[in-house]
Amino acid sequence: MITAIVEFSLPQPITRDQARDTFQGTAPRYRGMPGLIRKTYYVTPDGSKAGGIYLWQSREAAEAVYTAEWAAFVRGKYGSDPRITWLESPVVVDNVTDTITSD
Repeated sequence: MITAIVEFSLPQPITRDQARDTFQGTAPRYRGMPGLIRKTYYVTPDGSKAGGIYLWQSREAAEAVYTAEWAAFVRGKYGSDPRITWLESPVVVDNVTDTITSD
């Protein structure tokens, strides 16, 4: 499994409530997405940056989504290019389903 942290700078700070309202508008596009296990949206405490923390089945699945078109969508919606940090995720503890997954 792979974790991708996607972050982008915002042209002006937003509040948590503004972030929630914006993210609610894009969240449905990630439901049922092939290879995506989980996505967590975030906004920094000062509201200057936002993004998502994604857990993917594989890097290939993630890269199939993180295309030039996706980057253009992010740039158009949030005003800056997304930056991606890639992390290996060999073990995941899920307290909701009471499972431990490893690959």
